[in-house]
Amino acid sequence: MSESKTLPQGGQFLLKETDIQSVYTPEDFSDEQKMIARTTRDFVAGEIEPKAEQIEKLDYDLTVKLLRQAGELGLLSADIPEAFGGLALDKISSSLIGEYMVRAGSFALSHGAHVGIGTLPIVYFGTREQKEKYLPFLATGEKIAAYCLTEPSSGSDALGAKTTAVLNAEGTHYILNGSKQFITNAGFADIFIVYAKIDGEKFTAFIVERDFPGLSIGPEEKKMGIKGSSTCPLIFEDLPVPVENVLGEIGKGHQIAFNILNIGRYKLGVGAVGSTKWAVELAVKYAKERKQFSTPIASFPLIQNKLANMAVRTFVNESVTYRTGGYLDEALASLNLDGYAAKEAAEAIEEHAIEYSICKVFGSEALDFVADEALQIHGGYGYIQEYKVEQIYRDSRINRIFEGTNEINRLLIPGTLLKRAMKGRLPLVQALQSMQQELAGYMPTVYVEESAGVLAVETKMLEAAKKIFLLAGGAAVQKFMQKIEQQQEALSHLSNLAITIYAAESALLRAKKTAAAKGEETARLQVDMARVYVHDVWGDVEKWAKEVLAASAEGDILRTQLSILKKLVRTEPLDIIPIKRGIACAIIDAEQYTVTVK
Repeated sequence: MSESKTLPQGGQFLLKETDIQSVYTPEDFSDEQKMIARTTRDFVAGEIEPKAEQIEKLDYDLTVKLLRQAGELGLLSADIPEAFGGLALDKISSSLIGEYMVRAGSFALSHGAHVGIGTLPIVYFGTREQKEKYLPFLATGEKIAAYCLTEPSSGSDALGAKTTAVLNAEGTHYILNGSKQFITNAGFADIFIVYAKIDGEKFTAFIVERDFPGLSIGPEEKKMGIKGSSTCPLIFEDLPVPVENVLGEIGKGHQIAFNILNIGRYKLGVGAVGSTKWAVELAVKYAKERKQFSTPIASFPLIQNKLANMAVRTFVNESVTYRTGGYLDEALASLNLDGYAAKEAAEAIEEHAIEYSICKVFGSEALDFVADEALQIHGGYGYIQEYKVEQIYRDSRINRIFEGTNEINRLLIPGTLLKRAMKGRLPLVQALQSMQQELAGYMPTVYVEESAGVLAVETKMLEAAKKIFLLAGGAAVQKFMQKIEQQQEALSHLSNLAITIYAAESALLRAKKTAAAKGEETARLQVDMARVYVHDVWGDVEKWAKEVLAASAEGDILRTQLSILKKLVRTEPLDIIPIKRGIACAIIDAEQYTVTVK
């Protein structure tokens, strides 16, 4: 990123306004970043797509060969420091590689697991000696990495791992015993990041090499999707790991595991951006070619409505993801990764854990929605493997499970907010107290003239949504206190409110930033998409808040809260139909998702 900005606190978006100029958007991509995107696109089109069918048949040798070709182009080393053979690119650049790599299908998963959760633990948490030993080979693809956290009895509950590590009598090696499950790249990986409990208690990360004795790889899982990626179990039987291969501090493996998952969640959002764009493009091209009743189905209003909804979700997801990518970039920019920087890296990554979970949940669900609608537009042909949309549909489903299920991430969002509030890191309690006083006599500005500025109505709705979150959240905290973690339904609704607020704000800020820079007419498509999204989700905002309030109060208190909520959600209905038709026409004319203003 070109200039340093004051980095907001994670979760701060719920408590205050965000300045439009502080938000990173795709309109801010530099020429160098666009070049990296083109390099990735050309590599996929020239090297991967012609071999897609062979890759889907799980050809290990081909996948490894192509990974090494990607390494030659620098597509494996974006996040690796220059001192260890990497390019040390900014996080937006590495995100663009991830976005454009998704059209490689299953190969994109092999690539993403290697450059992300496989390599980054060493980048951020390794010693200089570990980095010198492993990163140059990972940068070129000479060695492939895998990440080993999940076990048969522990998935989202990572700290419930049963794999053990015991120091030998000589003090030279830890002896690992146990197993891991669903390990991406396991069939051909050379380096494994493995988590085990030293003496059955101290959760710790280790760097394990494939040729260490006692390591065996189980058979390939037969999966619903991502069929061309390797997914196998690992078994450790008295496997000796040199003490110098302990990654990070003993007993603090959770800091590595959770923060690498944080980045993984963000990168899932990035991949979802690329996949939704791909699905929109396939759907609109098919809709223009396919005729029914002698008319291209793209001219039918209900098909146009689908295309508009798909484009809106894609726009919002893209806005959410690159806004968050800007935060990640700023957080990590000052780190010196040439040496040991585990503590600093953990703190920098963890700051926006809430936003990374939002990227994961919103992105994966947007992709599932878009993939489903794209397949529906294809009709019966969408169910046939000859059409790429069939693969996109199958492959999309895993994203709601990867890197912590969406249910777990929905609980993490309010849970993290409350923990930070209790530690004084986020002024949430003060905001709740202030909001209660304000809402007691709240009289809303019901109607806002558009002359008040671009997206003025929707901005007022966003402000109201933040008040609604605090109203519902405050009621739940007062009712349940320390036992609130047991109220998973209410926490899920609060999480939905937070996700929707961040998504709506990201879209509105991007559209307003573009309008301020290029003029409202130039930004018209972005403005329309942001407006549609806010009005589309407004009914859900009220529904979620009502359910939380009903679970948190009763009698006169509940009636008072519902009266306040009714005032907050009051808004003039918007005729969305012509706006969506206009969005659809823009997408149909371009034959692809196209909103980025150059």
